[in-house]
Amino acid sequence: MTIAGDKAQIAQSGPDPASRRRRATLFGGLVVGNFLVILDVSILNVALSDVRTDLHASEAQLPWTADAYTVIFAGLLMASGAVADRFGPRRVYRFALAAFALLSLACAAAPNAGALIGGRALLGAAAAGLVPASLALLARVYPEPAERSRAIGSWAALSSCGFIAGPVLGGALVDLGGWRWVFLINPLIVLIALLPTRGLSAHRPETHKKVDVTGLVLTIVGLGAVVFGLIEAGANGWGRPTALIALAAGLGAFVLLAIVERRVAAPLLPPGMMKLARVQADLFAGAMASFVFYGTFFGLTLWMIHVRGYSPLETGLAFLPMTLPACFLPWLSGRAVAKYGSRPVILTGFAFSLASGIGLVLAGSNPPLALLIILMLGLTVSGTTVIPAVTADMSGAAPAEYAATAMGALSASRQAGVAFGVAVLGTVSTLNATAVVITIGSAVALLVVAAVLRRPRAAVAGGA
Repeated sequence: MTIAGDKAQIAQSGPDPASRRRRATLFGGLVVGNFLVILDVSILNVALSDVRTDLHASEAQLPWTADAYTVIFAGLLMASGAVADRFGPRRVYRFALAAFALLSLACAAAPNAGALIGGRALLGAAAAGLVPASLALLARVYPEPAERSRAIGSWAALSSCGFIAGPVLGGALVDLGGWRWVFLINPLIVLIALLPTRGLSAHRPETHKKVDVTGLVLTIVGLGAVVFGLIEAGANGWGRPTALIALAAGLGAFVLLAIVERRVAAPLLPPGMMKLARVQADLFAGAMASFVFYGTFFGLTLWMIHVRGYSPLETGLAFLPMTLPACFLPWLSGRAVAKYGSRPVILTGFAFSLASGIGLVLAGSNPPLALLIILMLGLTVSGTTVIPAVTADMSGAAPAEYAATAMGALSASRQAGVAFGVAVLGTVSTLNATAVVITIGSAVALLVVAAVLRRPRAAVAGGA
């Protein structure tokens, strides 16, 4: 065989075993880092009853222990990619991991609910630093486009198992030693993620996007004020001026954001992208899917503990059959999108959540656990079907020059949906009221997607 033939055979056989092991190690470390981000969305839910008892948290403070994390995460997510470009993704990733560990220890030592909420907000900032940096590093580990796409799909699917592990692991830790143990597990996970980081690329882009600080501040203020208003109204009633003032301030911040974004040189949300109806529909669909999915599971956790009287561990185990399909459904959703296009898959997902909402309405105020699990499986199918399909559609809806910005906006809209879902459904006191919110939200999302995403099936499937 010729030398040229030898080289061709080596090229076709792929990387040598040592290189494959190295890449697998780096990939595993990046998965663990993102797993940690998603784990902390759900792990505290089953510990909230213990938090309230130990820290004497009020009804309005309790949702903030979860939402402080997601509000700051959503607000900083779009700018954190620019920060990773400026300082280098490996440096930002390692710093964010170390910060996550230290801030978790601070949360575990919180003397009162206010300190815990502040610690959770800072954890959200660390989480925002991890996600875009880890994606940039993943692209360096897998430079070939097709291989990179498969790696990103596996990274997302494996990381999402953090949401499934959260209630079970959190319940076990609370039963073992109380709510503070929920945060003490994080430094151990950080250590696992940090170990392989020395092998990651230290490459830093020569050019980087400027951070729109004004837009960033207005986004966080708007999200924070609206979430505060929703939680305050849910806990103390809609007649309280505090809630109405907060909601008005939040809406005002968003109006001002829309005005500012048209004038700055490097806006967080470029007007050329935001004026597209498909982009708007995808952002709305992503937010609504997260609102229904994460908000319902947060509210249901409190309901199981306070109404059913389950322990934190029993609650976590009860969630396991409801959430386990989320580990493999994203892969099936991706294949369905490739075959049928994004629009039918998104519509099917919201149809599942609508059916679940109607089923919960008909099931009454205290349905059997088996029936509850079946109905909640519909929400799991919905959340893990809609989000991959929306992501695929966004890749075709946004102009090529805004591809990365569009994905950042979609991630931010999803986290905003989580924050709003926790704010609304975390303060709803009955299962029937939760069911009504699910039904209305799913029906509205279904109508919007059906009206806007009207591209032919082949065009959508191809990302056009």
